[in-house]
Amino acid sequence: MDALDLARWQFGVTTVYHFLFVPLTIGLGVYVAGLQTAWLRTGKEHYLRLTKFFGKLFLINFAMGVVTGIVQEFQFGMNWSEYSTFVGDVFGAPLALEALLAFFLESTFLGLWIFGWDRLPKRIHLACLWAAVIGSNLSAYFILAANAWMKHPVGYEVVDGKARMTDLWAVLTNSTALAQVPHVVAASFVVAGGFVIAVTGYRILRERGLGLVPGRGNARAVQDATVPMRRLPDMWRTSLRAALVMTAIAGAVVAGSGDLSGQLLREQQPMKLAAAEGLRHDTAGAPFSIAPGVEVPGLLSLLAAHDPGATIQGVDDVQARYEKAFGPADYIPNLPVVFWSFRVMIGFGMATVGLSVLGLWLTRPRRRQGGAAKPVPDWFARLCVLALPLPTAAIVAGWLLSEIGRQPWTVQGELMTAASVSPGVSLGEVAITLAVFTVLYGVLAVAEGVLLVRHVKAGPELPPVEAAPAGAVPAHSDEARLMPTLMY
Repeated sequence: MDALDLARWQFGVTTVYHFLFVPLTIGLGVYVAGLQTAWLRTGKEHYLRLTKFFGKLFLINFAMGVVTGIVQEFQFGMNWSEYSTFVGDVFGAPLALEALLAFFLESTFLGLWIFGWDRLPKRIHLACLWAAVIGSNLSAYFILAANAWMKHPVGYEVVDGKARMTDLWAVLTNSTALAQVPHVVAASFVVAGGFVIAVTGYRILRERGLGLVPGRGNARAVQDATVPMRRLPDMWRTSLRAALVMTAIAGAVVAGSGDLSGQLLREQQPMKLAAAEGLRHDTAGAPFSIAPGVEVPGLLSLLAAHDPGATIQGVDDVQARYEKAFGPADYIPNLPVVFWSFRVMIGFGMATVGLSVLGLWLTRPRRRQGGAAKPVPDWFARLCVLALPLPTAAIVAGWLLSEIGRQPWTVQGELMTAASVSPGVSLGEVAITLAVFTVLYGVLAVAEGVLLVRHVKAGPELPPVEAAPAGAVPAHSDEARLMPTLMY
């Protein structure tokens, strides 16, 4: 093992960890802004309580994303100086736009939103949150455009061994970026939707006095929440339905943009497409393997070219072509990682979207009962909580597929990973920083988890309980429950 291997591990560990927070921030910000918009338009109190409840979860996640994201940019100069030297003129432009335009817009207006409650007019306060949300999505666009350039470099020329940008617009409107941005952003909404669905499922179970394991309840939760929650009977159902709709719609966008990405892979990164299927040789009517030994004939060709008889290039044949074009080297990525990442991404993503469609059906209004809302079944609430890891695992697997499948290139056809690492960084130095970052990020993960769990368990701010007339029996007391319904 050398410094290159550890530098790749370090970048992978820190990037995957950072990527746990980015999608949730993007999607959850829009969800919270939608809740606050609903409150401003309707004046219904439960929208406000949901806004503040999920808004705190959003802020916890946002803060952790900022802290972990700073490390990413420093790594370009520390471990990957040769890469930075080659791509700096091109890569620096979208990164500068992300920092100066998107991140400053996001952070400034988010600060106004945090401290603007009861200080700013309601519409201005809401506009601040929407401005921050727009900043988050602009930030994602610029970062993904820079990443897309590494996979499909355009709008540049190589001068004195360095890439010089000749067309910023070509970089920002790269065909790979135009497919990748909606795919990743929509996947972020699936992640956020899955998170809200899980949190809502937990709150429903808790306030019904139920646990994840049938038969194990929480009587104290019922005692604490019975009266206040009866005053907001539709709050959690509203939260759940909104998240289910968001997840289902975003899932459709993910599928459509993923289809476009597959067609571009066939043209621009044939090795990645072949590795994702484990296809060794050029094949007409290439099959898709659901699992080893289980194939659907012609499906890969249909997905990648919309033609079940189209020829898909194979790993070994692409390797031979690259050797002729770029010289002797191992151009094949880690096949097992790429193969299974592809299937985890698709399988877990489809499971999350399927859960949302099932939930919309189970909670649909009852036409025969005047549109009365169907209650959320207990078993479905438990399933929502248990499905929490699925969308995050899917999007992380998608990132692994995208980045590991691109190896051994950092810039497709121009710069290889082995030539990108800093020559002056030793194995020991990378090993020390890798160990420090891994331990530090582990501590931050625990802190993040504790904060999120504590806030979810605490629940939203409860509405004030109206004072009961003298001598009245509280509605949630044992005495009241034992009284005949019509006694007065």
